[in-house]
Amino acid sequence: MLVGISGLQGSGKSTLARQLCEHARGLGIACEALSLDDFYLGRGARQALARRVHPLLATRGVPGTHDLFLLAATLDALATASPKHPLHLPRFDKGRDTRLAPSRWRRVTQAPRLILLEGWCVGIPAQDADALRRPVNALERSEDRDGHWRQWVNAQLVGDYAALWQRLDRLLVLQAPSFARARRWRSQAEQSLRTRGASRAMDEAALLRFFMHYERLSRHALATLPASAGVCVELDGQRAVRAIRARPGSSE
Repeated sequence: MLVGISGLQGSGKSTLARQLCEHARGLGIACEALSLDDFYLGRGARQALARRVHPLLATRGVPGTHDLFLLAATLDALATASPKHPLHLPRFDKGRDTRLAPSRWRRVTQAPRLILLEGWCVGIPAQDADALRRPVNALERSEDRDGHWRQWVNAQLVGDYAALWQRLDRLLVLQAPSFARARRWRSQAEQSLRTRGASRAMDEAALLRFFMHYERLSRHALATLPASAGVCVELDGQRAVRAIRARPGSSE
């Protein structure tokens, strides 16, 4: 079974995926947790994409900046993983902004009964044409004036990403109270990194620009995903659970 876990940045997707995997293993269910972030295109590949399609694609995050061929191949190979045919799960180094060498990927020797795929845009549907016409922030107004970037990103959601979402047996959504709250969560994380002296930590200006790349689809996710999710976990501003709603037929 392939279960998607979707939620805006800082909502707790990775923590939930890890806890669910540990719980499943405790019950004797072979489980693997994958992060969509580990399938980002490397810096060089994104720079090539930026030259060919649009400069904003140099920044990782939006649909079109992932290696979906590698992800699909990984999901397929997990079904037959064994000691004789081990699989190595990709890992992305956000500090270096590129994928780690295959020698550092984690080895899997057992086919899991349960796979958890977590990511900020998992399950997000494409927007309609009218929604794409109006910019949602200063980044889109100044650097995507003709809408080419957002139209190209949306086209990825119509194509390869929609095909990936079709593979999901269930979708669980961690619903943040607002986009502003998710941005605050990420700001707190970056502040912690700056306090520890992390070299790649963003200041507030850099973080604001970075988050503008995500804003359009983050707001779209907040508006659309709860209705399509098998399970929707509503969070408050402190990331505590306010409510859990499950669609009929989604309790297995």
